[in-house]
Amino acid sequence: MRTNQCYLLPIFLFAGILLSLFSTDLRAQKDETSAAGKDQWSFLIEPYMLFPNMKGSVGLGVLPDAPIDANTNDIFGNLKMGFMLNLEASNDTWAVGSDFIYMNLSRGVESGILIDSGDISAKQFAWEIMGLRRITPWLEVGLGGILNSINAGVDLNLNAIGGGTTPQSRSLTKTWFDPMIITRIRNGAGEKFIYQFRGEIGGFGIGSDFAWQIQAYAGYRFSKLFHVTGGYRIISLDYTSGSGQDRFMYDVDTSGPVIRLGFNF
Repeated sequence: MRTNQCYLLPIFLFAGILLSLFSTDLRAQKDETSAAGKDQWSFLIEPYMLFPNMKGSVGLGVLPDAPIDANTNDIFGNLKMGFMLNLEASNDTWAVGSDFIYMNLSRGVESGILIDSGDISAKQFAWEIMGLRRITPWLEVGLGGILNSINAGVDLNLNAIGGGTTPQSRSLTKTWFDPMIITRIRNGAGEKFIYQFRGEIGGFGIGSDFAWQIQAYAGYRFSKLFHVTGGYRIISLDYTSGSGQDRFMYDVDTSGPVIRLGFNF
C-alpha cells in the first residue's frame, strides 16, 4: 500500500468532522416561511467526462504483478467504452446522491525483469451512494459507500531462465463494497460562480484495504437550468483478496481532469 500518499487525506477529513462538531455557526430558528423553503428539494443530473491517468499494479493468481502507468492518450487510445453520471437531490439541510462510472479498456504492459511483454484489460464499474448533512452554509459531512466490480485479465510473456519467453494468461472478476466517510465544501445553491471540494476515505479492510478520493471543481451557472464545471479527481483503490490461483490484487490510482455538465431542476 502506498501509505505515504494517504496521510494528509485522513487528517483533512478528521479535521473537517471536528470542525463540524465544534462549529459555532449555529443557525437561527426558522419561521414557517423559511421552514417551507428549507424543505424544498432541488435535483441535479450531471453527465461528466474524466480524462484519466492510471498508475499502480494488478496481480492475478500466481502470475507476477503487472505494472500500470498510462496517461490520458494511452487510455483513450485503448478505451472501448466509458460512461459517467452523477445524480443528486438536496435541500437546505440534506443531500443524497449517486455516482456511476463504467470503463472498458486494455493496454500493453511495461516490460521488466520477469515480464517481457503482454497486455492487460479491465472492465471497471463503480456505483457510489452518499448522504450528507449541511453543518454550516459551506460545510457538509456524511457517509457513503462504493460498490466496485472489476474484471481484470492479463496476457503475459514471461522471461524464461536460459532465454526465451513463456506465455501465461489469467482473468478474474471481483466485486466488493467500500464504506466511505465524506466531507464536502461548496458554495450555496443558486450562485453564479460554483466551487466544490470533496474528500473521502474508506475501505478500512471491509472492502479495500484502503480507499480514498479527492474531487475539486469550479465553474459557472449560465441559467437556473444549466451549469458547467471543470476540475480534477483522484480515485485510489488498494484491494487484495484470495491466494494462489484465486489471488486478486488491484492497487491503482486513477486521476485526471474532469468536465461536468449540470442540469438543475
